[in-house]
Amino acid sequence: MSITDITRLIFGPRIKYIDAYAKDAETIQMNVLRRLLNAAKDTEWGRLHNFKNITTYEQFVASCPISGYDDLKASIDRMRHGERDVLWPGRVDWYAKSSGTTSDKSKFIPVSKQALKDTHYAGGFDSVSLYLHNNPKSRLFDGRALVLGGSHAPNYNVKHSYVGDLSAILIENMNPLVNYVRVPSKKTALLSDFEQKRERIAREAMHRDVRSLSGVPSWMLSVLDYMLELSGKSTLDELWPNLEVFWHGGVAFTPYREQYHRIIRSPKMHYMETYNASEGFFGIQSDPADASLLLMIDYGVFFEFIPMNEMDRPNPTVVPLWAVRPGQNYAMVISTSSGLWRYLIGDTVRFTQTSPYKFVISGRTKCFINAFGEELIMDNAEQGLARACAATGAEVLEYTAAPVFMDEEGHCRHQWLIEFSKEPADMDAFAELLDKSLQDINSDYEAKRFKNITLQPLEIITARRGLFNDWLKSRGKLGGQHKVPRLGNDRDIIEQLIKMNCE
Repeated sequence: MSITDITRLIFGPRIKYIDAYAKDAETIQMNVLRRLLNAAKDTEWGRLHNFKNITTYEQFVASCPISGYDDLKASIDRMRHGERDVLWPGRVDWYAKSSGTTSDKSKFIPVSKQALKDTHYAGGFDSVSLYLHNNPKSRLFDGRALVLGGSHAPNYNVKHSYVGDLSAILIENMNPLVNYVRVPSKKTALLSDFEQKRERIAREAMHRDVRSLSGVPSWMLSVLDYMLELSGKSTLDELWPNLEVFWHGGVAFTPYREQYHRIIRSPKMHYMETYNASEGFFGIQSDPADASLLLMIDYGVFFEFIPMNEMDRPNPTVVPLWAVRPGQNYAMVISTSSGLWRYLIGDTVRFTQTSPYKFVISGRTKCFINAFGEELIMDNAEQGLARACAATGAEVLEYTAAPVFMDEEGHCRHQWLIEFSKEPADMDAFAELLDKSLQDINSDYEAKRFKNITLQPLEIITARRGLFNDWLKSRGKLGGQHKVPRLGNDRDIIEQLIKMNCE
């Protein structure tokens, strides 16, 4: 009996609980809400919002307002200074650092010990459970797992408290037994200098029997390309013949898919998307044949949703999970075991089915272009690029897009800055295909493009190789879970990138 066969005895029983998602979603979610309210009833936030007397969802809605980071910032800052029982019981020592708001460079998301256990590590456990369930011939645990992580640093001057990338927090707190199957070493995994880290990861992992990969596709690809260059191999199959799965998340996989297929030729390779954010672990691709994600509803997260067409209203409709409809874009609202209460996370999702609840990540509430009423969201952009790449054989490495409000001829258009790993033979044809695809996908964009009256054909600027990484490096965000916003409703970011591209 192999090591993997033995571990199946640990992971296998979880499947029956996940199967219950299909028929007991409302009951499961209400049980989560009651656990959260009971745990936090004696915190400052719980007393302020009368948690101890809440027994129904309607009472929760009436007692607790929708919040964003700016609403919780003062409370989180007090927690970072060591105060106890503010948003969550006890003292929270870990804070995941993520991209900021309009008023702050960074956000600091509390990650409690409870959330590590009942959300983040639960998601990792279930990712393995579902993978083993779907792949009965797997020998996953007979080799090593290459796990990419970020870094962390001391939090103010509070003893034993830290801020950093979520991946670094997870590595620092995981069960020591995991270190027996994970590469690189913990010391290497937590290095802050990405280029130094990449070098050391390549040398540590190159001669191991790596069977799984976990990380953000863009940063993992950088590590793997460097490893192939260092080893002189042309594919990962030559280095790791037993490699079988890549758990990926953080950014959409579409722009990277062909590049992974080029360096991993094995027909036995699997790709599983996960939705693990600083704020919680929300979804797993449970069916290899279905790109949508299963919403994980029995973790320490209670879900609510706001229809995107109401986001600009003073009092938008907010619905619980059991009231969502497939095909509609929603902004996601969460309450968690880290003390985020009715928190607008900033991501948008679209449900593909409701029994069980499965969804796709459609974008960000603030990552879109709607300068002329076109309402172009990230999901549209990913689909459009995928179609243009499929038709031309091009491969996109990174991109961002923004509106040109009016040029010297009085024309308005969308401007795309694209870094290709494989450029199309005819860039004009690629631009035309992308433009036509966006019109097919998005009726608002199509209407604004009608006879070039509002919007002119989109423009593509080719980015030099490494531009996006250079931009991230200039901002101290190279590696980890950092990424360039794909779409912007203003020109701040694209102008910085274009300037660097010309230098």
